[in-house]
Amino acid sequence: MAVKRIAAIVALTALAAGCTSIKQHRGYIVDQTLMSSVQAGIDNQKSVEDTLGRPTFTSEFGDKTWYYVSSTTQRRPFGSARIAGHNVLAIQFDASGNVVAVERSGMEKVAQIDPDGDATRTLGRERGFLEDLFGNIGQVGAPGGAGGGGPGGP
Repeated sequence: MAVKRIAAIVALTALAAGCTSIKQHRGYIVDQTLMSSVQAGIDNQKSVEDTLGRPTFTSEFGDKTWYYVSSTTQRRPFGSARIAGHNVLAIQFDASGNVVAVERSGMEKVAQIDPDGDATRTLGRERGFLEDLFGNIGQVGAPGGAGGGGPGGP
């Protein structure tokens, strides 16, 4: 009788452990001490790279800005991943490479997007299955068509 109880407790514990959520970290590994050490007017690109490493990505247009991005996602078994934590450190440089501004942001700037079903709306007209299947019959290689007259044609 005691063996059955122990086996039941072990089985329930194993089932409960299988239902825990899975956390994953993506992007830059955040070290708050290092992130807070970057200061405008004191640091430059070299000192920032020595302190924080290479950025996750840099700006393509406008003022030179380096972004350090990290996210923590959480996924329940048989569910989709959701963002549990998000940090962005944006460091803006002037033309000579000195730090002008340091901005930190988090979950307040994360946009939740809910896709609309399984279809993507596009411009143009809807084509049916049969039109897709038989729509080009007679078009390839026809005189005046885009296919020309075949091999060695005009």
